Amino acid sequence: MSNPPNTVSVNILEKEYLVACPTEAQAQLEQAARVLDKKMKEIRASGKVYGTERIAVMAALNLTHDLLQEGEKTTQFDSSLEALQNKIDTALKSLS
Repeated sequence: MSNPPNTVSVNILEKEYLVACPTEAQAQLEQAARVLDKKMKEIRASGKVYGTERIAVMAALNLTHDLLQEGEKTTQFDSSLEALQNKIDTALKSLS
């Protein structure tokens, strides 16, 4: 059972946000906030996107795109692993 949430302070784009978070997830929340803050600062520094809301949306789209690409890599790896397992099974059967 998880602990009751406590309030964690995170800073994103020089603004403080208080977020309810279970104690055991606090480190992950802080890491997520650092990643988001970094991505938003990169977008702001590019000078191509103006306004905090637009920067946040672009950061969310970029991070989601990265996450989906990683998911595709995992799916491809799983498929390759399954194909390899089938080849091993076939080879072992032919030796029997």
